[in-house]
Amino acid sequence: MAGKKKNHNAKYALIGLVVALIACIATGLLASANLLGVIGMFTLPEENQNVVDIALQISIGLLIIGLASAAILNPDAVRRFVTGRQARYGSNSLILTIAFVGILVAGNYIVFNNTDLLGSPWDFTEDKTNTLAKETLQILAELDEPVEAIAFYSTNSNRTGAEELLEKFKNNSNGKFTYSFVNPDLNPVAAREAGITGDAKILLQMGETREIADFATETELARTLLRVMNPGERTVYFLQGHGEISLEPGGELAYSIVKSTLEAKNYTVNTLNLLTNREIPEDALAIIVAGPQKPVSEAEVKLLKTYVDNGGSLVALQDTPLLTDLGAAEDPLAAYLTEDWGITFNNDIVIDGANPDNPFAAVSSMYNPGHPITQGLNPNLITLMPQARSLTIAATKENVTQTWLISTAENSYGETIPLNGADTPVFEEETDVPGPLYLGIAGENSATTGRVVVIGNSFFAIDNNFDVYGNGNFFINSVDWAAQQEGLLNLTTRPSTPRTFLPPATVWQFLLLVLVLVVVIPGMIVFFGVSTWLSRRKRG
Repeated sequence: MAGKKKNHNAKYALIGLVVALIACIATGLLASANLLGVIGMFTLPEENQNVVDIALQISIGLLIIGLASAAILNPDAVRRFVTGRQARYGSNSLILTIAFVGILVAGNYIVFNNTDLLGSPWDFTEDKTNTLAKETLQILAELDEPVEAIAFYSTNSNRTGAEELLEKFKNNSNGKFTYSFVNPDLNPVAAREAGITGDAKILLQMGETREIADFATETELARTLLRVMNPGERTVYFLQGHGEISLEPGGELAYSIVKSTLEAKNYTVNTLNLLTNREIPEDALAIIVAGPQKPVSEAEVKLLKTYVDNGGSLVALQDTPLLTDLGAAEDPLAAYLTEDWGITFNNDIVIDGANPDNPFAAVSSMYNPGHPITQGLNPNLITLMPQARSLTIAATKENVTQTWLISTAENSYGETIPLNGADTPVFEEETDVPGPLYLGIAGENSATTGRVVVIGNSFFAIDNNFDVYGNGNFFINSVDWAAQQEGLLNLTTRPSTPRTFLPPATVWQFLLLVLVLVVVIPGMIVFFGVSTWLSRRKRG
């Protein structure tokens, strides 16, 4: 019987395998580089990233071409590999691998689509990251009526964290807590009716009672839920009698949106005239002085001082005397704030270099992230204050903590000389106040629990400006804090266990790590695998 015809091209099949092996290593290295970039260990410039992507595609192509060439040049070897003992062993390994991956995929799919399995009984994290605090669980257990949460998130805000948190509340509420999401950009009417200012707020409603969580954290949501379950009278008063901004709609300067927004948050909003009624009501959580055109009298300031010294709160918004009737007259309210709180109104008007089209409109360059009024504000959403005056923390006072809230940029300054329409503002080092400048300052007395919020502008919250950028949000937060409604609950904190991968500090250490993980260890596996295959092939 004639022997089989010898395949003279078989010796060239090894070249295809070598090409495939090199391409396989290159593919692994390039794919690893992409993976390390995705997880943030380093970032390639865009042009280099394009080169890596093209090289990855080429290496994959060469891998396929090398394997295909080897198969075409030596089909007998491929046939033996497919039908031989190695193929049986390989097929068994392949089946086990597919089964293992299938179990992982199915398990993750079930857990992802049944998040109620992630309640506290199924939380296997060391620091119980996925478990609500015991105070929150107790509040949810005491719900006797359904609570609906409506999260107002625009497309500019990431709702993932809020959705996960709301899902935890829902899963631990015995069906009493439900939630939904609304895009305030697409449904502004719903946002207005809910009293929502700004973005990423959550409305909680139980029956006719409504409360708004300013941001999506467990503490904030639990506090808001507690206020919903325990509604009470919350009254704030706007001082009148000195030409302050009206709360009624229709005028050029009106705070009607301020009033309706506070009422939507379950505040009772009243006016107070201390010139005719020399007594501050006992239910006053805060007194708001918004844009007086005439000075508040000495007698009224004494009443306000007594009220604040007994734990009350004052929100004072005063405009620059360069554009009001205050002029050079004595200002007892400003004197009280300086003397008792160390917070001074400067007699200037802010000229903002960050706003060249309208330099008389002060722009917030920075919010203080360490104060409850501003810590939840979107840093990318400015507060715009037209014709503002700056503030100064003049001196430290016993038991008083002064905290700036809003600051302008360094290229702003306080103009102290009155300007007429023909003048162009120019910084004068001798007379003007250099930036950055404070536009809002909060003060708290640890001994009396009294609070003040001082803002060098009242126009930013009028009806025409309330919805501009973060204006309304800042004003409402200021009232909430002054009325001591920012928090009713302190949750038990759990110490977190940090698990952070720190890449090597030097380049050579990083390259060594990549070499070991990507080349040496995989290369050893390939080497021993090929050696075993060759030894078995020799034995037949």
